[in-house]
Amino acid sequence: MNTLKVVAILMILSGVLGLVYGSFSFTKETHKADLGAVQLSVNDKETVNVPVWAGVGAILLGSVLLLVGSKQS
Repeated sequence: MNTLKVVAILMILSGVLGLVYGSFSFTKETHKADLGAVQLSVNDKETVNVPVWAGVGAILLGSVLLLVGSKQS
């Protein structure tokens, strides 16, 4: 399996996941303070929405790459 096919399959899978879930969340540490034995930190939860057009575009582009990759073999 060549690299182009692997990239195409990953794009298709990421597009499908983007359409199914619609968003993903992550936590990032924004502030941290060490005051001797006391440690303080602030964690912010961020949510990123995946647009429908991005999911559909990834699926279409992955499909085109998969077709081009199969014609090269």
